[in-house]
Amino acid sequence: VIQLKGETVNKSFQLAASSHQCYDPADQRTCLICGDRATGLHYGIISCEGCKGFFKRSICNKRVYRCSRDKNCEMSRKQRNRCQYCRLLKCLQMGMNRKAIREDGMPGGRNKSIGPVQITEEEIERIMSGQEFKEDAPDHTWGNNGDSDHSSPSNGASEGNQPSPASTLSSNRSVEMNGYTAALRDQYINTSMSTHYQLLPHLFSYAAQSGLLAPQPRSIYPQSHPLVLQLVAAEDLAPLATPMLIEDGYKVTQVELFALLCRLADELLFRQISWIKKLPFFCELSIEDYTCLLSSTWQELILLSCLTIYSAQIFGDLADVTAKYTPSDEELQNFSEDSMDVMERLIYLFRKFHQLKISNEEYACMKAINFLNQDIRGLSNISQLEQLNKRYWYVCQDYTEYKYPHQPKRFPEIMMCLPEIRCIAGKLVNIPLEQLPLMFKAVLHSCKSSLTSYRIGPSPCVTTASAN
Repeated sequence: VIQLKGETVNKSFQLAASSHQCYDPADQRTCLICGDRATGLHYGIISCEGCKGFFKRSICNKRVYRCSRDKNCEMSRKQRNRCQYCRLLKCLQMGMNRKAIREDGMPGGRNKSIGPVQITEEEIERIMSGQEFKEDAPDHTWGNNGDSDHSSPSNGASEGNQPSPASTLSSNRSVEMNGYTAALRDQYINTSMSTHYQLLPHLFSYAAQSGLLAPQPRSIYPQSHPLVLQLVAAEDLAPLATPMLIEDGYKVTQVELFALLCRLADELLFRQISWIKKLPFFCELSIEDYTCLLSSTWQELILLSCLTIYSAQIFGDLADVTAKYTPSDEELQNFSEDSMDVMERLIYLFRKFHQLKISNEEYACMKAINFLNQDIRGLSNISQLEQLNKRYWYVCQDYTEYKYPHQPKRFPEIMMCLPEIRCIAGKLVNIPLEQLPLMFKAVLHSCKSSLTSYRIGPSPCVTTASAN
């Protein structure tokens, strides 16, 4: 029996963030941004936890917002989430100091003695328009495809205390950079390897090293092809059977939408259980380990499948259903900062997947790599899991380099999506159930609107590519 348990996000970064707060002078004060109860001195001014986190995310992730009104929206505890532009504008006008934010995005201020700062209207306009971010932007980031309104949550994995991309290999047992040998490859793929693999750099040095080898068409290595085909064969690519058609004029209630989301989750979970039984390495691990892996990763697997092979139905049919649901004023007012954060991350991740156009083969490899996470507690055969994880890591890299020789950064960009998926899945378990219908409505509406603005077809996320 698969016991489903949503593991909460590690709270260590929250404790660290609160350790430097000065409570004494602010216990009876209110936030200078929204009027909520202040929790201390944050980035130079007295503010609440919500506005502190919003300011940090906006600056670290280089967000550029727009106001649909006159750029003078009311800022209160109940209204602060309705206009992000005016909220950030007030943060800057009240003296929140962006230079007090640590450059690495980790908790804690850069300098606890830094106070409020007064900047000119011209400086504020440069920040609000994104001009300052463009001038400071590095040559290569995780990528927003030039869309300044939807900047990447580049510190998302660290901020949520989630594993880095290398932890899908192993956080403590990763192989040294450029230390791959043909013998090491043989250990994981169990067939002889070309010396080409001696030149494959590790993910962290991939962007810098990839320029050393000019991209050129090549054949896929024979041992990779059957492994990719086996993973794709294990997938259920048939459309979801849960009915998602609503007659015109029907108003969907919160309860009805929540029930539909539960039915979808049930079907998607059942497909993951069936998928495990079809995996080519199913006989290599114990049932206890499979139970432990599925209990810890089922949310991540469902999220990954919704962004790829089922994206046409999720961002088409389901989006049409959520459009017929009108949230109440109370639901809007109670929409939490955590829900807002997850919503923004999901929208960004959707756009990233749309930009990459993940193929079925890449999706199957990503799913296997994410599932074979040897850092999960309670596993009995960690060494075998590590070998399997690395096997499919290398297979995915080989396939991607073969299929997309002129996209040398494609493989690390794909792998960078996995820790963000883990971060979002971890945060989802903390979202109150009554807020899920509104959150999914907002996410699906924003994603579907972006598809229209990009002038593309209804199912852009997945392409089918076959290895020759």
